[in-house]
Amino acid sequence: MPQTDRTNRQLILAERPKGEPDANTLRLVESHIPVPSAGQMLLRTEYLSLDPYMRGRMSDAPSYAAPVEIGGVMVGGTVARVVTSHVERFAQGDWVLSFNGWQDYALSDGKGVTNLGQSPAHPSWALGILGMPGFTAWAGLKQIGAPKPGETIAVAAATGPVGATVGQIGKLLGCRVVGIAGGPEKCAYAVNELGFDACIDHKASNFAEQLTKASPDGVDIYFENVGGKVLDAVIPLLNPNARVPVCGLVSQYNATELPAGPDRMNWLMGQILRKKIRMQGFIIFDTFGHLYPEFAEEIGGWVASGKIKYREEIIDGLENAPEAFIGLLKGENFGKRVIRVGRN
Repeated sequence: MPQTDRTNRQLILAERPKGEPDANTLRLVESHIPVPSAGQMLLRTEYLSLDPYMRGRMSDAPSYAAPVEIGGVMVGGTVARVVTSHVERFAQGDWVLSFNGWQDYALSDGKGVTNLGQSPAHPSWALGILGMPGFTAWAGLKQIGAPKPGETIAVAAATGPVGATVGQIGKLLGCRVVGIAGGPEKCAYAVNELGFDACIDHKASNFAEQLTKASPDGVDIYFENVGGKVLDAVIPLLNPNARVPVCGLVSQYNATELPAGPDRMNWLMGQILRKKIRMQGFIIFDTFGHLYPEFAEEIGGWVASGKIKYREEIIDGLENAPEAFIGLLKGENFGKRVIRVGRN
């Protein structure tokens, strides 16, 4: 059922998942296309970003952002086109970075919407390398990681939109970069295409041993976005005064209870104390939003010059978004996963 100019398809939260989201978590419904009033514009979604943080919005546990209500449209960043506008600075046909959520059409008053112009070269990149994931990598690494030439950076999910960018920026800044990814194909891409010094498959039976060998001088910066066994393997390798930017823990998002085994919290706190480790969580626009113009200028230059490469995985059809999102949480994506909703 492709996008049309007659109905508005919406994916709404049908129930709060216990553990992994499944086919019953979201429900596809149809509604009338809304009509803009004075001071509003009608946006038609062209691309929908899929991001791990969305799993948290399905839960009603306390968090940094309000959960999606049962029956509410699932939230998400989008690239859209202006259908009709009664808002200054936006004209019919403009491409915009917006937050329409998982639906074909949405109304906006222009607040929080970025005009990308009439003919951006790669409009969907505003959801990836030139948007939130790229900004997360750039700010987390430079502001918290504070890399120095010659230091070693370890980064999990090394071929995802954040990890791949972290590693490439690290190389541009003169660091040794050790990636961690799921599978030989992803690891080969990180080394051969992205220029990482090494990449270790976290699915390998001797993963921790391989990671130790790949980090002979220890790890000065660990960019954390996975958690779980990867974090367990990296912590002992951290050098004194290491820095750990924390932007996510995707391996834990579907967990319904604490992992079995001894409580290792005191061990972790001891490592932080003795090694004087700086570990800081951040929510990109809350923490570093004021730096976005600086990021856009620098990353835009690196991308335009080919110094930073970007891999995008486009899946067609809004109806395929739930399955694609479930796969994303399992690490099935190779690069930035985006849903092509519109007809362009």
